[in-house]
Amino acid sequence: MAQNTARPPYLVRLTFSALLMLVLAKVLPGVSIDPWWQALLAALLISVLNATVRPLLILFTLPITLFSFGLFLFIINALVISLAARWISGFQIESFGYALLFSLAISLVNSLVFQKKREDFQN
Repeated sequence: MAQNTARPPYLVRLTFSALLMLVLAKVLPGVSIDPWWQALLAALLISVLNATVRPLLILFTLPITLFSFGLFLFIINALVISLAARWISGFQIESFGYALLFSLAISLVNSLVFQKKREDFQN
């Protein structure tokens, strides 16, 4: 019997990520996003980069990723965030450390929220 793996619609996840980015920009002193629609643009760009560039980075850094037991993926996530910040004028990150913290916070909150939502969609 096929298992139901329903996910929230893409626009819901994208909007939530943009709102989360705005909140994190207020919490983390090294991150700023202004105006609000730049957060939506950044969330969209990050999702595109995660679908295109991130798999290539993972492939090229596979030995380091395996050697670090997958911890190097956090560095790759921060690189993707930093790349998006370079391309979007209203989205600034002061240092790689803030990019890493920003990336970790987004990943953690998204996984917690959408794991719960995934359970709600399955029922």
